[in-house]
Amino acid sequence: MISKKVIKLTFIVTFLYVLQMFGQQNIFKGDPDKSFENARKMAFNQQRKQAQDTLQFILTKYPDYQDVRSFLATTYSWDGDYIKARKEFAAILNKDSKRKDTWIAAIKNELWGDTPYIALEMSNKALEIFTADSEILFLKAKAQEKTSNTQEALGTIQLVLDKNPADQNAIDYKINLNNLLSQNTIGINSSVDFYSKTFDPMQYHTLKYARQTKYGSIIAKVNFNRRFNENGMQYEVDMYPKISKGLYAYANLGFSNSFLFPDIRYGAELYKSLPKSFEVSLGFRSLKYTTTTNIYTGSIGWYKGNSYFSFRPYLTPGDKGMSKSGTFTYRYYGSDADNYIGISTGIGFSPENNQYNISGTIAPIINLKSQKINLSYYFSSGNKQNAWGTQFGLTHQEMSFDQGNYFWIYSLSLIWDLKFK
Repeated sequence: MISKKVIKLTFIVTFLYVLQMFGQQNIFKGDPDKSFENARKMAFNQQRKQAQDTLQFILTKYPDYQDVRSFLATTYSWDGDYIKARKEFAAILNKDSKRKDTWIAAIKNELWGDTPYIALEMSNKALEIFTADSEILFLKAKAQEKTSNTQEALGTIQLVLDKNPADQNAIDYKINLNNLLSQNTIGINSSVDFYSKTFDPMQYHTLKYARQTKYGSIIAKVNFNRRFNENGMQYEVDMYPKISKGLYAYANLGFSNSFLFPDIRYGAELYKSLPKSFEVSLGFRSLKYTTTTNIYTGSIGWYKGNSYFSFRPYLTPGDKGMSKSGTFTYRYYGSDADNYIGISTGIGFSPENNQYNISGTIAPIINLKSQKINLSYYFSSGNKQNAWGTQFGLTHQEMSFDQGNYFWIYSLSLIWDLKFK
């Protein structure tokens, strides 16, 4: 008869054997270089999870294969797992601080992860090892910009250009930094409307001064119009105060003593960023002629790559009911917000958009029928200091004094802005 001790010993030996076999099955057995090459191919062919599993498996047998660990960390960073990536990068640099590529990847991980202060600290540590290295200096400048030290970032990027004046990335980035530091803008906007019947051409001109502040931007404008063989001026201020991250507002106030403009105009709107690159807003505009007209508006916008889509409705209460109009806008951006082509289409008459066709009273015209299309092209100079724009619009509008009959309006606008520190 088998004793209990023998049975117990046999059970322990069997358990340990099975455990050993299980452990062996979870330790990499193969060519690490070949598997690393396959993992890279998978990572670059939308098989990120399989690639990460393979890289982790290689490290069970070769924990000091730092190229494997560095690439694993990089894939985490691509996936937005910035904390996981940080842990792997730190493990590498603690063992070998002379790996420049790892420093660069680790600093980028912090920039992508919106932790620029850590990125700046890491950049300074890396520069103690790789003195005056251009790639690391470039990343340091990025970190300085993201920590609101734009002037210091400009000095850092100049160190890169001192070593290599032909570095195009550094040249472009310096231009961008100078543009950010150019917090003042003066501009001129001139437009003319040509009518297919009844009216002589009408002119609209605006001189503006804009100032960027840490609280948001403020724009002072002087508007001059020549319409109905009369001249008129309006003084206006626009403000875009920052409230919190992803939340800002618009406020407007204007005065005039000419019948070509409302005596007083004012308005406000609140903008909120949403997930998936959406933005929504809600606000109002008020125009005081002989009576005050309130216009309720809002918008929904969506950024997709270089494209921007927006829809804005206008609701204007009146004696004859609610007037409704709306505008759809599409823009395709180039290098920045000053470079784009756009198209907008709209239906309905809104006193907000068509105030230049108003003289004295709004009530009889808010229900006019109207259709429009507008094409625009904006571009800037190489140093980003000058920006130009042109717009061409075509409007088919019902006559206020002969409803049921229409005329065409052909609009042309030219815009010029100059930015300076």
